[in-house]
Amino acid sequence: MANAHARIERSSFLLVVLTLIVVSIGGLVEVAPLFYLEGTIEKVEGMRPYTPLELAGREIYKREGCVGCHSQMIRALRDEVDRYGHYSLAAESMYDRPFLWGSKRTGPDLARVGGRYSDEWHAEHMVDPRAVVPQSIMPAYPFLTRPLDYRRIGAHLAANRTLGVPYDEAMVAGAVADLEAQLQPETPAAAALLRRYPKAVVRDFDGNPAVISELDALIAYLQVLGTLVDVNAFRASGAEQR
Repeated sequence: MANAHARIERSSFLLVVLTLIVVSIGGLVEVAPLFYLEGTIEKVEGMRPYTPLELAGREIYKREGCVGCHSQMIRALRDEVDRYGHYSLAAESMYDRPFLWGSKRTGPDLARVGGRYSDEWHAEHMVDPRAVVPQSIMPAYPFLTRPLDYRRIGAHLAANRTLGVPYDEAMVAGAVADLEAQLQPETPAAAALLRRYPKAVVRDFDGNPAVISELDALIAYLQVLGTLVDVNAFRASGAEQR
């Protein structure tokens, strides 16, 4: 056995061939079962596409590199679940293009941050992180109070639709109106928004109703994370109901 191993190590050609064989077998084992599955994501109740305002906030989140310090995937490990909540479900990322699972945590995981803090806390945290978390090393983002440019939000929804997100024609055509409606509670437009996007949070997020700001959009996105699926009612295939 030792002689055979030494022969492989001395022959780069043989090493490459054997490596390709092993990788091919491993790939087949991983990929072949997928051809016999109707879907690789378990269906769960509550998931919906992002509202136009949430989607705009997600773009700001990506633009500012938040995923570089904050993951959005809670692993199925006890310490993860104890700290951040129920482990992440694949379905919770089914409309993410691209997904923002991340792999580094300079800051906490944000997969279930929605509803944990008030809008005022988020606004203060973005403008001056150390005002609410003295030990924070997060940079300040005071410029997010500037007006949000959402003129092409309809095109953004349309682009996501080509990637499989179920936005219909009415959602795309009414994207600008829906974005504005999410900041106008108790209006007919807000009621129409809620029919299209159940569980959408409708209110002014940044504390300044005179301006639709980037901060409005970012907070709307953060406040929806982890809130759409009732994880306590979720039952994985083959798992026992508790």
